[in-house]
This record gives sequence, C-alpha cells and structure tokens, in this order.
Amino acid sequence: MYPDFRYLIHALFGVNAPEWLGLFKTFGFMVAMGFVAATWVMVSELKRKEKQGILQPGYEEVKVGSPLTAVDLLWAAVIGFILGFKLGGFVTLHLADISQNPMGYFLSMQGNAWAGVIGAALLALLKYREKKKQTLPQVEIRKVLVYPHQRIGEILIIAALGGLAGAKIFNAFETWDQFIADPIGNLTSSSGLTFYGGLIVATAVFYYFSKKHKIGFAHLCDAAAPAIMIAYGIGRLGCQFAGDGDWGIYNSAYVTNVSTGKLEPATSAQFNEAVEKYKGYLTEGKEFQNGHLPSQRVMAPAWLPQSLFAQCYPSNINNVGMRLPNCTGDHCNVLPIGVFPTPLYEFVICTLLFFFLWGIRKRIKIPFHFFGIYLILNGLERFFVEHIRVNYQYNWGFIHPTQAEIIAVGLMLAGVAILVFYKGKAAPNNPPAPTPVV
Repeated sequence: MYPDFRYLIHALFGVNAPEWLGLFKTFGFMVAMGFVAATWVMVSELKRKEKQGILQPGYEEVKVGSPLTAVDLLWAAVIGFILGFKLGGFVTLHLADISQNPMGYFLSMQGNAWAGVIGAALLALLKYREKKKQTLPQVEIRKVLVYPHQRIGEILIIAALGGLAGAKIFNAFETWDQFIADPIGNLTSSSGLTFYGGLIVATAVFYYFSKKHKIGFAHLCDAAAPAIMIAYGIGRLGCQFAGDGDWGIYNSAYVTNVSTGKLEPATSAQFNEAVEKYKGYLTEGKEFQNGHLPSQRVMAPAWLPQSLFAQCYPSNINNVGMRLPNCTGDHCNVLPIGVFPTPLYEFVICTLLFFFLWGIRKRIKIPFHFFGIYLILNGLERFFVEHIRVNYQYNWGFIHPTQAEIIAVGLMLAGVAILVFYKGKAAPNNPPAPTPVV
C-alpha cells in the first residue's frame, strides 16, 4: 500500500523519497482528484442547463472602490499569521512527525511564531497596497451578472466543509466507543470518514445555498448526481491505495505469510489455525461480529488476478494488523488473513454507474427525477457491498444492519418516492434562447 507519496515513489522507482513527500497523503490526493473530476462534471451540467434556459443567471450588487478598513487589515494579518505560523513550522519542526498526521499538526498549536509575525506583516502590506489601487473617490454600486456555473467555487467549499463535518459526525456515531475514548483524536484524524454522513449534511447545505442564490434545488441536485458518483468512486480508490480500513470481510481461502507480507492460498484448516494464532489481534477491533469472524471462501480462478479476491494491505496507513519483521518505515503492519478489497469493487462499480448516469442524463426531462435515480443506484451499490464489508452492526433482534445499510435503504426509498410522487415541470422541448454564457 501507499500511505503517502514516499511509499508510492519507492514502489515505482525503487528509491527512497525525501522526507517532505510524506506530507502528501495518497488518500488526500485521490480525494482531491475526485473533487477535480466532480468540478468538471458539475460545471458541464450547469452550463448545459443554462444553455437550455432551465437555469438563469442572477444579478448581485457589488461595492467597488471602498477604502481599506481596520477589519480588512486585521483579517489579512490574522490569515497571514496562521499561514506563516504553520508553514514556518515545516522548516523548524521534525517533518517525520508532521508527515504522520498532517491534519493533527494543522489543528494543533504547533508552529513557528516568528514566521507567523512575518506572514501577518506581509499579507497586511499586500492587502493595503491592493486596496489603495482599487480605492475610488466615490464608492460605486455595480450590478454583476452571475451564472450558476460561476458559483462552482462556493459550491465546492460548502460541499467540502459540509461533507467533512457530516462524515466525521456520522463516523463518530458508527464508532462511538472509539470516539468517546479519544474525541479530539477521532475528529482530527485524516481517516474515519462516513460517506453517507457527508452526503446528507452536504445536501442540507445545498438546499440553503440554492434558496439563498435562487437556483432551483432540483436542478442543482440533478447536476450534482453524476459528479458525486464519480467523486465517490475516485475517493474509494484512495481508500484502496492507502489501505485505510474500508476493506471487506475475510476471505478464508487466503492467509498471510507475515514474514514476507504476501498472501498464500490456504485450506480451511489453515485458515482456522490463523484465526486461533492471531485471535488476540482479531478480537481487539470490529472483526468479530456476534461472536464469530465474518468470512467467505472464494478462491481466485486461474485466469484472474488473486488481488481481485483477497488482499492483506501491507504498510496500510492505519497500522492495522501484525507487524512486518525488519520493517523500519512509519507503516509496518499487514493483515494476517486476506480480505476482500471492497474499495476496489466500489471504484469499478461507481465508475460504471457514473457512465450510465452520464449516458441517460439528457433523457430525464422532469427535474429531480435524475437525482432520484442516483439515490436508488447509490443505495443499491452500498447495500450489497455492505454484505462483504466489516462494519459495526446494530442489534435489532432478528436483523443486524450496519449504519450504511440503514441509510442505503432510506436513500433507495427516497429515490423511489421522488420518481413516484414528485411532479416537477418538465423542461420545454423548445426552450427560449438564453442569455449568452460568459
């Protein structure tokens, strides 16, 4: 696995990468790539709807030429201090420690105060010079025409912040015991994100955003549907590369040779021996469910790679499993038994579902119905994948669902309800010529 770019460079070229590359986490990079792909998709869809006349631009009043205020100067200084304080810490502090938990460093009180003072002075000076050039003898109020696609920056910010907050909150509910034991550590950790929590909170924030800027919420959701699907798929690829714990249940056809970190085919007896041998590790986490170890036995056909059926995630980012001998890196653990690589499955499935959504998007005429289809597909995908994933199960007597299964069913029902009961006005066959998009 490649927890950060040092491991990736070493795997590709066989050389030891510089320490500072450890700051760049593979999972974070893939999430960023997911946002890039989602941005392109959503901008394309918003522009298409604008050209059809479905979405209209709005005017905003902007003050031009206002003089510099003390508040402007203070905010510039505060932002400059924070940037200088944290960036200066990279130079003066031990990079190896920071690279293990960059988010924890950014949220800590560690940094370089002198670099912060320099940053505050520099940004305040730049703000002063910028405002001085823009100041007019008389403040003007100008009306600016803004199209929905031009608000993509705002959309990304609220999606990122709302999604991160929701992902952390829902993950805390899913791993309540761990959260109570270390709430600050759980909230600042770069791992431990629940997609459905992010989706629910981000959608609620989207609703507020659409009302504020008078953009049709149904059309905004329709434009976001394929973007969310491809972003989720690419994000899951980040989970796969980093080995962040979102893998599946055990495949009893393979056990790990811990001395080499490689999977080997195993008989049922060898699997049971491995379970007994590593029971101390297996009982520490969430592997055991209701007193037994969830597993299925699936041997890879000769014509398919073994890695599609089982992986042991050596050097995973969470340091889960047994320690590899003679390992001197930051991440030296490997799973003792092979697991199904569900992040890889989800990447493939969601990529295919994205292309399906992209292919039918122009055929769905009633607004919000396209988003309803997305909810059904998303729910189906996650519901079935949950059957081979390791997650906390609620004890509801005769059934033991996971949080994701409960929400997935809710999303599917919501999608069906939208298709059956929502009767929004279909887009006109001959829409009026819209104002040219700038």
